[in-house]
Amino acid sequence: MNEEIRNIEPKNVWNNFADLNAVPRASKKEEQVIQFMLDFGKKLGLETIKDKIGNVIIKKPATSGYEDRQTIVMQSHLDMVHQKNNDTQFDFATQGIEMYIDGDWVRAKDTTLGADNGLGVATIMAILESDTIEHSAIEALFTIDEETGMTGAKQLDNSILKGSILLNLDTEEDDEIGIGCAGGVDITASHAYAEEDTPSDHTGFKISVKGLNGGHSGMDIIKGLGNANKLMNRVLFAIQESGLRIAEINGGGLRNAIPRESNAIVAVSDKEIIDFKTSFGEISKAIKEEYKTLEEDLSITFEEIDTPKKVMPLSVQTAFLQSIFAVHNGVFRMSPAIKDLVETSNNVARITAENGKIEVLCLTRSSVESSKENLVNTIKSAFELGGFEVELSGDYPGWSPNPDSEIVKTLAKIYKQQNGEEAHVAACHAGLECGIIGSHYPNLDMVSFGPTIRGAHSPDERASISSMQKFWKFTLEVLKNIPKK
Repeated sequence: MNEEIRNIEPKNVWNNFADLNAVPRASKKEEQVIQFMLDFGKKLGLETIKDKIGNVIIKKPATSGYEDRQTIVMQSHLDMVHQKNNDTQFDFATQGIEMYIDGDWVRAKDTTLGADNGLGVATIMAILESDTIEHSAIEALFTIDEETGMTGAKQLDNSILKGSILLNLDTEEDDEIGIGCAGGVDITASHAYAEEDTPSDHTGFKISVKGLNGGHSGMDIIKGLGNANKLMNRVLFAIQESGLRIAEINGGGLRNAIPRESNAIVAVSDKEIIDFKTSFGEISKAIKEEYKTLEEDLSITFEEIDTPKKVMPLSVQTAFLQSIFAVHNGVFRMSPAIKDLVETSNNVARITAENGKIEVLCLTRSSVESSKENLVNTIKSAFELGGFEVELSGDYPGWSPNPDSEIVKTLAKIYKQQNGEEAHVAACHAGLECGIIGSHYPNLDMVSFGPTIRGAHSPDERASISSMQKFWKFTLEVLKNIPKK
């Protein structure tokens, strides 16, 4: 299946991408891909370094005639989001990604593709191994754990890089030149409780919310897509008068992915089953009507199952449902300074309730630190009023835009020459590593760009073939036009 991918132009990039996608590379489990990159650099005879946290740096001298140009840092992250459809049998720890061509798109079979940020990595690999591409001195920086904490960027050695320009290849629209991004912080709310025996006159049901689009919790949050955790909470809240007792909830996955599915195991009073079915039908119909233009495949169903033996206490259940209702999800504030840019948002990413513990994982993003703090306090307050303990972690800074950047102007000029139109020079709501890398190297002139990728962080992830060709041509021209020292 992956062999047809190797014949797409530019073949040197797609071959490296196919090789990379054969290597398991989940965030925080990058041992194999780190070794893969170390072997790659050493095989080329280039200076290859692994820093103390696991980032890989490969240095390549300038080609003849480009020795007087500034040294560039070309950067992409090695890890990928591992997501699959619930009914898909796939072991990310041992299996390589199964890719196929669908018209102008490269897709994966029922899993994430890893184009985010594998195509950036593959592009840099193709440049490093080439003996014909013209370029100034390159420091290729392959960071780890971008998707679940940006650990690699945060713990990057402050003295390992000498370059003055950073080319980050992690933007997902080929007409966009990135000059800024949002920072973020992880919010974890937890609540322990003593389970109770399920009342004897109750019947068990499994409630499922599925079929949602999901997507990137930064780039796609502006679309107003359905969040499975919030929709499940609406359903449970609507049927709670039916003698509802919650036994288990399992919804969503990674913090940076909009949740697509949620399942709940509940018990309903035998006396209230008719009311339960009526209320369930009403709320399901209302939700589907609200999302009919955005979530055509949304499914909200229930089925009778064996009655669970243990349930959540009613007082805890009430506080839990109210807290999730109160916690903000989605866009919190649009930027007043940059048109159509989300300034601040939150993703209620994962909810689990089982064995006497509720845990809720959120990712809050903002390009303005004070606005991020405002939303964090809003969410923290909602949880604490419900009796939750709240922990903040993984805080990282945004990247402040610099429209007067020399490298940004260079890229904008090249883009117009090649495409006959202006590039979209903008900040984005995703959490790029530029802000963190810039904190280690404050004099770096930074810019981000990349090929068109859709559905990142979901099994619908796909990469445009024609866009990759456009991006490759653009990248080669950028390398020829790096400013002089």
